[in-house]
Amino acid sequence: MTAAFDEAAELARQRASKSSFYRAMAILPREKRDAMFEIYSFCRAVDDVADEGGDKATKKAALDAWRRAIDALYAGKPPGLAAGLAAPLRRFGFAREDFVAVIDGMEMDVDSDIVAPDAATLDLYCDRVASAVGRLSVRVFGLPEAEGIALARHLGRALQLTNILRDIDEDAAIGRLYLPRENLAAAGISDPTPGKVAAMDDLDAVCRPLLQQAKDHFEEADAIMARRPRDEIRAPKIMSLAYGAIWRRLAARGFRKPREKIPTPKIALIGAILRYGFF
Repeated sequence: MTAAFDEAAELARQRASKSSFYRAMAILPREKRDAMFEIYSFCRAVDDVADEGGDKATKKAALDAWRRAIDALYAGKPPGLAAGLAAPLRRFGFAREDFVAVIDGMEMDVDSDIVAPDAATLDLYCDRVASAVGRLSVRVFGLPEAEGIALARHLGRALQLTNILRDIDEDAAIGRLYLPRENLAAAGISDPTPGKVAAMDDLDAVCRPLLQQAKDHFEEADAIMARRPRDEIRAPKIMSLAYGAIWRRLAARGFRKPREKIPTPKIALIGAILRYGFF
């Protein structure tokens, strides 16, 4: 039993090590760190299903298997795929609906490639694939419920919108376009075909309003974190600072071609870790 548990914990750690936020998770005390690794491992597994799991029927079956595993976890039955979450669940009391929301968010990508969703659908997607992860995470960080949920809402959306704006060309290459249809229509773009939109020389008019939304969410998240003790917000603050650096580079670069890829700035990430992880 111990060997199996250790093997599962090591798999979770390995999956987490591929994240830009691995160091932000690794600075946490062991129990919290291991819980975050398990949350990330779950998210990585279901995300891989959505992006790499084969045809649509195969992907939906795999996501349904995760739903059954989460149901079994909360029913006190052998949780199978979700076995690594059992100990963190006992310690931190995660809400079942947040795990389900993450799976539902991945299924949005499986049901059909997302192309120019309306603003409400985009916000729902951001809530499921990002803010729901935040709601799981803030329980580990130790924030009070109301402020934790608010932080998850704003920081999750800030990070996801930044990702969307950074990955326009990569998403278009796999047939996806997350830019909202209202923004496209306001810029006079009537054909939302991902490849055609990505090929346009200038997407500033489409993207700048979304960039402002991300900024507003960053500011709301920072205001919440400013009110909390440092120990509670070390990991989310590192995430905010790292992605804030990406946001600033996007704002400076703009959305005219050529749109060079903006990686997670290592210096900003290291600086955030030094500031909030060790001092």
